[in-house]
Amino acid sequence: MTGSTSTARETGGGETGKTWLGHPRGLFLLFFVEMWERFSFYGMRALLIFYLTQHFLFSDRDASYAYGAYMSLIYISPLMGGYLADRYLGQRKAVLFGGVVIAMGHIILGLEGGISDGGMGLGLFWLGLATVITGTGFLKSSASALVGQLYPRADMRRDPAYTIFYMGINVGATIGPLICGYLGQRWGWHWGFGAASVGMIAGVIGFVWCRPLLQGGGEPPDPARLAERVCGIISREWLVYLSSLLSIPLCWFLIQQHAIVGWMLALSSALVVVYILWEAFGRMERIGRDRMLAVLFLLVINPIFWGLYEQTGSSLALFTDRYTDRSILGFNVPASMFQSVNAAYILLFGPVMAALWIWMAKRGWEPSTPAKFGLALALVGAGFLVLVAGSGAPGTLTPLLFIFLLYLCHTLGELCLSPVGLSAMSKLAPSRMIGLMMGIWFLAMALGEYAAGMIAAATGGDDGLASRDGVLAVYDRIGWWSIAIGVVVMALAPLVKRLMHVDRLNEEDSLARHPKGEGPVG
Repeated sequence: MTGSTSTARETGGGETGKTWLGHPRGLFLLFFVEMWERFSFYGMRALLIFYLTQHFLFSDRDASYAYGAYMSLIYISPLMGGYLADRYLGQRKAVLFGGVVIAMGHIILGLEGGISDGGMGLGLFWLGLATVITGTGFLKSSASALVGQLYPRADMRRDPAYTIFYMGINVGATIGPLICGYLGQRWGWHWGFGAASVGMIAGVIGFVWCRPLLQGGGEPPDPARLAERVCGIISREWLVYLSSLLSIPLCWFLIQQHAIVGWMLALSSALVVVYILWEAFGRMERIGRDRMLAVLFLLVINPIFWGLYEQTGSSLALFTDRYTDRSILGFNVPASMFQSVNAAYILLFGPVMAALWIWMAKRGWEPSTPAKFGLALALVGAGFLVLVAGSGAPGTLTPLLFIFLLYLCHTLGELCLSPVGLSAMSKLAPSRMIGLMMGIWFLAMALGEYAAGMIAAATGGDDGLASRDGVLAVYDRIGWWSIAIGVVVMALAPLVKRLMHVDRLNEEDSLARHPKGEGPVG
């Protein structure tokens, strides 16, 4: 019954407390915080490309470069934020610090500047984005980690808990573009960005107010060391905070230098590939080596998918604004609001896809992980081709139906790749490398975000502005290429599946739980 409570074990440490729907109440606090963080993030993202092109009068090409750099840095930042949380702050302090910094960033974005302000307006805008990047690095990784700390490692409620948490993400991602997008494009940019800041402030207040629900989870690993004064001047905790804030100027610089971000990502990716091959061939036996090669195969597909999928916030948003009939029941819907469609589809079809995989698995029909990756690429490519086919003759507006169909194909593709990819990283990597492989997965996503900016920039003509025919020509090419690569991936899937040695996972789990000589008592 909704709202009922009972007593149950809440934390891995063995503390007890009341539950809601059979889960620790702290889970719903984190649901609330993550919902508002995603509300603010996706609400602001829905306005980003329009703010650059319509307010600051960037060309489509330059706006796309800035978009790609920003989104790349968003996905890189949790690597450092997560490290500082694990080593010094603990997840609770990291979430609080990250939430406050994100709110500050959105408030800065709400301080609307204009062309008449010279460089000051644009400078404030970059500063707001840089501040959001820094805060996201702390909150994003630590909130997810806190969910796991509410449960013992063997608790069967862990997977359903992350499902509930994931729903919070998509609730926020659904309502954020609807509210912020409408306010920003109908009432003024500062109203949209201001609404995003209100959402994050609400999340921070709720997190502070309901802190006891965490039952002591996410505290610093060494509180005494964290409180020590460094050189007798400042506590180590405040030193971490202040030094983290110093990354804001660096992010401010990098957002404006997309080429440097690209070289950083390329160098990091090359080093990751070399490291994985060194681990596979230098330190592992045959099964471990095979699995690392399978991981590398999946990691290569990851940025290809996200580079195509993330046209949502850049070229596709501009296409929807300029070349789509957005009239619904006589109301001309602001283009930014359509960025909520994907998250709404996930809420609708996520449970359906999960049930479908279970139904197919019981009959031995479930596609392997690499086959699902190939299917994801085919679906994202099909989405672009559907839009191209439905756009009609030059000079006509594209019916809104085809935007919805594109989002449907892309969402189904995401559900084939995103959850199963994270699961594959956790299953295939050795236990000593799981955290690192999760970080590498997000690094690959950052590379995809950068590629998304490059693809969107390619839709611009010689003057940097995207024409309808130019966008559709790019979509047609990437659509067919994505399907072709997806078919190749599905053809290679049986070989990659053999490299994964899936049949040995249950045996290895059993040995891990019951070491030799310590089997379960009959």
